[in-house]
Amino acid sequence: MAKKKLSYKEIMKKLEEHKNDICKYGVRKIGLFGSFLRNKQKRGSDIDILVSFDRVTFDNYIGLKFLLEKILRREVDLVIEKDLRSELNYVKDEVRYARL
Repeated sequence: MAKKKLSYKEIMKKLEEHKNDICKYGVRKIGLFGSFLRNKQKRGSDIDILVSFDRVTFDNYIGLKFLLEKILRREVDLVIEKDLRSELNYVKDEVRYARL
């Protein structure tokens, strides 16, 4: 996958531009956290995305992951909000949500 340097604003813009496609997977909310949010990404960093679905299914999860990787042209670490382990709850304070 191409490793184009993306900024937080560019990622959020791409998420918002593709909101109709994203919502087809039952997404209630979607946001960015991690190194790209803090502008601390490295050349090989993946993009950390937190998502909340209306209904979590394998097809929704995989379909959304593939869509995001196509849109962002990077590997995506897609984390389901309700499955977030307690030691990672800080992510909920850090995440910045896109407008869907």
